[in-house]
Amino acid sequence: MKKIVALLALSLSILGGTQAMARDINFSSAISQKAFKDLTREAGAALSYRNTAPAEPLGITGFDAGIEVSAIDISGSGYWEAAFGNDAPSYLVIPKLRARKGLPFGIDVGAMYSYVPDSNIKLWGIEVSKAILEGTAATPALGVRATYTRLSGVSDLDLQTTGIDASISKGFLFLTPYAGVGGVWVNSEAKGDLKAMAAAAGAPLDTENVFQPRIFGGVKITPFPLLGITAEVEYQERPIYSLKGAISF
Repeated sequence: MKKIVALLALSLSILGGTQAMARDINFSSAISQKAFKDLTREAGAALSYRNTAPAEPLGITGFDAGIEVSAIDISGSGYWEAAFGNDAPSYLVIPKLRARKGLPFGIDVGAMYSYVPDSNIKLWGIEVSKAILEGTAATPALGVRATYTRLSGVSDLDLQTTGIDASISKGFLFLTPYAGVGGVWVNSEAKGDLKAMAAAAGAPLDTENVFQPRIFGGVKITPFPLLGITAEVEYQERPIYSLKGAISF
């Protein structure tokens, strides 16, 4: 919990316009194919769709909209230094706008958009989920979900992710803990300066397609009617910490 709070404080400083953490992705040097694959894995983990919701459906009249911030430690990697022009931040922090709408038959659909202030990092995505078990006062909810995200605004890198997962949750008073597992497929292609520098170095970069498992868990807290605060920890290549505040009904 202390680490999540610390990362939230770090995230809020970003949202406030702090220049120390905001960077353009703008490659300063060529990287090897292995480094490009490692970068693909970690960038895919950072930019894939977060869960940040229990498994039970919203219902046909339900709606959920809010702000989410996720953070992943990217320190100590040469390919991230190259990606950020030899001035990589310690954490890649991604603020997002999130919205979900309930539909009939236990189906929810959602979308998200992200722009990292003072950078060229933009991201959008969509999700659809289906409750296999909607849950009762005595039994948990069980759901499955499919997601898609795409990076935009970065001229040196084309990256997209597709994910599937299953999760379980059970509410207790104003707390709803949940946990889930799944997988993410990441596709990336070098473009712009990165592609040109790799070709000039005699080592053109091939497109990368990787699959990586994910596991996540969190808790939604509803301290007041219509307000939900969700904290989540995911492991996908590296730990990813997320916090979301949303209006739900």
